[in-house]
Amino acid sequence: MSKSYFDTESNGHKPFELPGAKPHYNPDRPGQVEHIFLDLCLDIPSKSYSGSCTIRLLPIRNGIKRLILDAVNLNIQSVEVDQVPQQFEYDGEKLAIQLSQPTLIGEKLLIVISYSVEKPQRGMYFIQPDKHYPHKPTQVWTQGEDEDSRFWFPCFDYPGQLSTSEIRVSVPKPLMAISNGELINTTEKENRKIYHWLQEQIHPTYLMTLAVGDFAEIREEWQGKSVTYYVEKGREADAKRSLGKTPRMMEFLSEKYGYIYPFPKYAQVCVDDFIFGGMENTSTTLLTDRCLLDERAILDNRNSESLVVHELAHQWFGDLLVIKHWSHAWIKEGMASYSEVMWTEQEYGTQDAAYYRLQEGRSYVSEDSSRYRRPMVTHVYREAIELYDRHIYEKGSCVYHMIRAELGDELFWTAIQTFVQNHAHQTVETVDLLRAIEAATGRNLTFLFDQYVYRGGHPDFKVVYAWDGDSNLAKVTVTQTQASDDHHGSKDLFDLKIPIGFGYKLQNSPEQLSIFTVRVNEREQSFYFPLKEKPDFISFDVGNNYLKTVVLEYPIPELKAQLEFDPDPISRIYAAEALAKKGSLEAVQALSAALKNDPFWGVQVEVAKQLTEIKLDQAFDALVSGLEDENPYVRRSVIESLAQIKTHPSYKAVKEFVQEGDSSYYVEAAACRTIGAICAANLDDKPSEEKVIKLLKSVLEERAGWNEVVRSGAIGGLAQFKTSEAALNLLLEYTKLGISQPLRLAAIRALGKISVGQTPANIERILDNLAEIAKETFFLTQVAVLTALGEMETPKAIAILQSLADQTADGRVRRYAEEEITKVQKNIGPDKTLRQLREELNQLKQQNQELKSRLENLEAKSKSK
Repeated sequence: MSKSYFDTESNGHKPFELPGAKPHYNPDRPGQVEHIFLDLCLDIPSKSYSGSCTIRLLPIRNGIKRLILDAVNLNIQSVEVDQVPQQFEYDGEKLAIQLSQPTLIGEKLLIVISYSVEKPQRGMYFIQPDKHYPHKPTQVWTQGEDEDSRFWFPCFDYPGQLSTSEIRVSVPKPLMAISNGELINTTEKENRKIYHWLQEQIHPTYLMTLAVGDFAEIREEWQGKSVTYYVEKGREADAKRSLGKTPRMMEFLSEKYGYIYPFPKYAQVCVDDFIFGGMENTSTTLLTDRCLLDERAILDNRNSESLVVHELAHQWFGDLLVIKHWSHAWIKEGMASYSEVMWTEQEYGTQDAAYYRLQEGRSYVSEDSSRYRRPMVTHVYREAIELYDRHIYEKGSCVYHMIRAELGDELFWTAIQTFVQNHAHQTVETVDLLRAIEAATGRNLTFLFDQYVYRGGHPDFKVVYAWDGDSNLAKVTVTQTQASDDHHGSKDLFDLKIPIGFGYKLQNSPEQLSIFTVRVNEREQSFYFPLKEKPDFISFDVGNNYLKTVVLEYPIPELKAQLEFDPDPISRIYAAEALAKKGSLEAVQALSAALKNDPFWGVQVEVAKQLTEIKLDQAFDALVSGLEDENPYVRRSVIESLAQIKTHPSYKAVKEFVQEGDSSYYVEAAACRTIGAICAANLDDKPSEEKVIKLLKSVLEERAGWNEVVRSGAIGGLAQFKTSEAALNLLLEYTKLGISQPLRLAAIRALGKISVGQTPANIERILDNLAEIAKETFFLTQVAVLTALGEMETPKAIAILQSLADQTADGRVRRYAEEEITKVQKNIGPDKTLRQLREELNQLKQQNQELKSRLENLEAKSKSK
């Protein structure tokens, strides 16, 4: 395909490929790995282990004399093939075995590698108490994706090789060891216990796992298969609360995918210090222990449920169907993310699912606009882990939804089930999905994949509506603003069939939509629709199935009617955004009514955000009424929105939530952040600054709790006081070792935010502190340091970022560091003066707002007379 089709360089977006990126392909296969057997003995106090890795290989070609395996920083003691010692070379990354007998097709090789590892830098992680964290549990767990299995055992480490596997491991009592497949044996020897696990279905090396700890074990079952949750002792109730829907989810996904859960058991192990949310190792998912909810957290936290269904969905998409190469990771990550949408629909209804999808779309759009634009399928990168971004998760989910919208429900599930059944226990690429769709439905969806998968971007629509009363014609003009209007713009155009609905609010009956489908394929097109009478509202992309951004330019009456009557919550949200841009008192009144009356909380949440976009004092009165909403999501959004209204009444309204608390942790945390933002904006008010800092300090001292959500909110509030040394001193206290990890990470991140108004001496203190913390190796700590440094406005931040990029073994840390360096360079460049100008402009706007509000009030009064 021609370069220009994929050319994302000239569209004003940063490129995904960083210097040093190159095409990656799977290596040539010497043969089929049939089985891997690890026999290990763990020495936990010294963070080391020793043992052997046995690989049974069936050669594909005659005459291979040399086998090359991936093995990083392992101590290789000996290599035997069929019990004969072999010569080998090892450079710390690749193990090259010189075969004394060249391969023969059909004659299997049994390769036994004896090795040991001290303090592995990745792959296997040893967690144990130390002087700073005496209560940390003793655990060992592994993490293979993307290519980290090579750090804990020698292997052909890429997803194209599928084999059965077996792990026998000796651990000190009373610890237990959990791995893939079934437990076939346990034996005891003095003060140790040996666990022997066998995984009889083939899978890739990156999905082999081991988790060791003194866990509580909670057993359930589904259709005769054991469903087990392993958590730290004492957290059994949290486990049932957070993971308890698993059997129902197994039922749901087995039915949707048309393939019964494919493995002998399903275990979920919650581990400490996990570096991801979860990892879908075959039949044995590892999850962060931060997903365990207490009684209050479950009130407004569905993230754990989404995480559980995401990792479970991978047991089919990822583990049963394995991607052949990392470049096709969207197939599994997109479906796992889309399964979150499907489960939301099943559990909470279609409006919640639509809103979940909108959030996923926005998450991708923000990466596309601020980070880089890329095709979803690309094999050009530095490290495969760079592909694990919002393009493959959130955009992937939206692409699956567009396929569903294109085919309709019945054909969509037929296609998905055909895909799963045809490729079970095999590797797949993107083209296999297209072929399965065509085989099952006769539909060729290459046009959709060409536009959304094989190139970057999405359409940005501007929609203008006008009514011609003389001829009863509705005129809708659609512009694709992502395409420039010169001849180069044509390659950025999308060609889509979009339904446009015209709605009428009829008394005592549901809203009626007359729907017309139009082909949108040029930069600007006008469509004319003959209608019996003038519509009350216009719905662009009925169902909101396409991944897009949209700006509506309709008259106020139509927007108000759409906000009130459009049956689709996403269309109501788009109407709210368009109304807020009108900025009038009439818009405030329409949004206030929606905040009070919309039947769906997601619309209320969005309306609250939009109200603050209108710089009128009346917006405040509307918002405050939302503080009493029974839905915690709505209260939280209202409090976050009040951060934009920096007045004494908003301060008072929020202060009550900080002092008195709320049933929701998240609402309390938002109040702590907001009160900081409101107070810090009134720079001339020193007494209340001291009062608020003291109040936030009391939150830090008294409200330790679930995942430190509330205290992290207080840290966020303190970070707003950019000129306060007292606030900075408090933050620095909480970056010390010994502070609970989620809270410490929040404090580290906050140093970047608070740094921008501090004195040069204090900036030095912040830099010294971050430079010291940057020496720690824990992934999440390093990311927190990068985030903080990226917000700073001093060239000295660049030096620390550079040293982190140079020293880290983690591709993600290196990439973040380089992106943050660019950010800092921007912060200290001409943008800084711009920002100061902007701040002065905002103060002027604030004064203007008061005048404008008074005027609007006077006008409203004169109209009502």
